[in-house]
Amino acid sequence: MSGDAWTVREPGPAARACVWCVDLALDAPALAACAGVLSTEERARAARFLRPVDRDRYAASHAALRLILGRALGRAPADLAFAERPGGKPALAEGAGPDFNLSHSGARALVAVSPGGRIGVDVEALRPMPDAGRVARTYFAPDEAAALAARPHPERMPAFMACWTRKEAFVKAVGAGLALPLARFSVSLPPAPAALLRLADDPAAPGAWTMRHLEPGGGTVGAVALEAPDAGIDLFALPPGWPARLA
Repeated sequence: MSGDAWTVREPGPAARACVWCVDLALDAPALAACAGVLSTEERARAARFLRPVDRDRYAASHAALRLILGRALGRAPADLAFAERPGGKPALAEGAGPDFNLSHSGARALVAVSPGGRIGVDVEALRPMPDAGRVARTYFAPDEAAALAARPHPERMPAFMACWTRKEAFVKAVGAGLALPLARFSVSLPPAPAALLRLADDPAAPGAWTMRHLEPGGGTVGAVALEAPDAGIDLFALPPGWPARLA
């Protein structure tokens, strides 16, 4: 793990918002433990992936979410039930409990948990994207697309991925899905600290949100967005062998 300082610790209750980094590179017994705590619906979704590696990473990331939330609530991971809010954001079926969000890419997953405001997280594997300029011009806000186009070529792809993950984290925190077009708001680009800069029709929004750039390692980059001004966000990592704690 590289980049940010992720504190390795056992999952449990947290006093403030946090993001957990999860290593999804697991052996067969660990993957079996992960599959054992999933719901019937989750197992069916995992089975629909064509590639075994995608199926395994889906199962592992959702098992990690169950472990982290279960420890925070004092519940067994397998006993948790989930529902979808309007817009598609997952929530605990009983309605109470912390706000949370999950993202995974490559061999990394990020689980964000907030006892207060809404939270969203995104992680993406760094990879060549020859059409990044077209994507930015088509979907990003004009100021973001212009800023990316002005970057020297070697800096353009890292800046694009940072912008993308910041925007995705905000959309996922809001829980609006496709109802919030990416062009309706702007975020900062590195080397500036992660921040919401503008939200159409809501000039007060930038001051109400905290963003943080994340470097989970494993060739990935990410971001978290929290509905709280200037808030601290702790960074934790599940310890090696974490699936053994699912039982």
